[in-house]
Order: sequence, then structure tokens, then C-alpha cells
Amino acid sequence: MRTSLEMLSCVVMKASFLALASLCVGLLKSNALDFSTVEFAGGRFTICRVEVNKDRLQLFHRDEQGRPFKRFNVLESWLATRGHRLSFAMNAGMYHADYSAVGLYVSGGVQSSPLNLAEAEGNFFLKPNGVFALTDRGAVVVESSQYQRLPGQVILASQSGPLLVQRGVIHPAFRPGSTSRLRRNGVGVPSPEIALFVISEGPVNFHDFATLFRDRLKCPDALFFDGTVSSLHAPALKRSDFRMNLGPILGVTE
Repeated sequence: MRTSLEMLSCVVMKASFLALASLCVGLLKSNALDFSTVEFAGGRFTICRVEVNKDRLQLFHRDEQGRPFKRFNVLESWLATRGHRLSFAMNAGMYHADYSAVGLYVSGGVQSSPLNLAEAEGNFFLKPNGVFALTDRGAVVVESSQYQRLPGQVILASQSGPLLVQRGVIHPAFRPGSTSRLRRNGVGVPSPEIALFVISEGPVNFHDFATLFRDRLKCPDALFFDGTVSSLHAPALKRSDFRMNLGPILGVTE
């Protein structure tokens, strides 16, 4: 028969085990990032699923001295000195020769580059273009001229173009079978709680890329970020691309 002391010891050990188990579960749930790969239209795509209510999604561009980060490893080192780890990052929108954003840039609720509704040449200006934003109501991809009507407080926003999909409709300029094929990346929003960041692992045309978001990933709205420079940082995949220097960077930190 167990003594009172043995029984008390058992109870304490059990309570400690449950507390540790609870802590472990909490740690596992603290980061909801999920990486996957899909095959579509003859191409291969890597997807990062971000739960915006759980993952710490941020937009980065320059350090305190105004120096653009340009590369994932530079941003990673800067974050490490502040006690943070970069668990995901992707180039986020187009930029000028000085690495400043071509269009809207909002980080930490502060706008440092205004909305750009100009008419010009290039993918950014292929209307309709759009904005990926995170507000206190969740994630959204919206046509650029509708951005000012967004409800709620904007936490971050990056403007790019063209829109891949708008309310379930593929951009009218995209053509099936187009021979304009590049490595591309972008973001789709299947719901306000989820943002899907996608990069192609080889050349793909706009129509196939947009169709992936609409038909396979079930995103009624999706935005193109860039081509050729498209890069992904994902330590879980033992991957940190470098193709050329970058402008705005979206990332999840721990």
C-alpha cells in the first residue's frame, strides 16, 4: 500500500507533467505557419499558409538608419539582435532603383509611401492592380482605388500589380497559353484569417498562376508581387533564396 508521502509525490509529478504538456502544446500552437507544395498546370509551387491572428506577420524595408535590408540574411541578422527569429519571408511588391516602394507602403500602422494610381507602363500599372493589407479585421486583397474604403485600422499594406484574381475573376489581360513565362510570386486571401503566399518553382505564365489561386487555392482575390526577383526565405524548408536585392519584404517573426 502506498504511503501518504508516495501518493503526494505521485500527485505532484502528475501535475508537473500536465503543466509541461500544456506548455508544449502552447508552444506548438504559437506559430501556425504551414508550408506545402502543389503541382498545377505542369508547374510546381511552394505555398506558405499564414494565420494572421496567430502568426506575427510584418512588413520590412529599412533599418533605423534608413538603409534598405535588400536581402533576407541582412533582415535575419537585424532581427536576431532584437531577440527575434525570421521564420518566413518573401519579397512583397515592386520597387524603384533606390529600393523604395513603387506604391503604397504601410508598416506598423505608419504609411511611408502613398497609394499610386498613376497610368504608366509595366506590370505594376497593369490595371486593375491592388493592395495586400492586414487590418484589425484580418487580411485582404483589394483593388487599389478601393483601398481608402477599407474598414478598420490598417496594420500593414503593400501595393503591387496586376491583380491576379478579383472577386473570382481572372485579370482580363491574361491569356491561356501565353508564352510569357517567368518565376513569379504573389498572395491570395481565401478568408480574412488566412493569407497564402505562393512562389513558383519554375517559369509560369500569368493565366496559370492566377488560375492556381482561384481554382486550386480557392482565393477569390489574389495579387501578383513580382517575377524574376521572386524569393522565399523558409528555414523549415532549409531555404533562403537570393536572386537579386529586394525592396519591401513581408515576414513572420517569432
